[in-house]
Amino acid sequence: MDIKRVKDYIHWLYYQYLLITCSYVLEPWERSMFHTITVTVFAMVVYTAYVFVPIHVRLAFEFFSQIFGGQPESMV
Repeated sequence: MDIKRVKDYIHWLYYQYLLITCSYVLEPWERSMFHTITVTVFAMVVYTAYVFVPIHVRLAFEFFSQIFGGQPESMV
């Protein structure tokens, strides 16, 4: 891909983000605060999913394997 096309595509994505969030009408300092809060919330969601989702999936798997006839770990 051409570097200019990649740059234009990223600019287009950013413009779409501004339109969807309606942050294009904010002043520059308000926009920077909005972006900071948005990135912080997104980072916390990703971190929480990374830490806690595998634990819950493992516990759910153990629960359903016991219900559907799996052997308990003490028997194995």
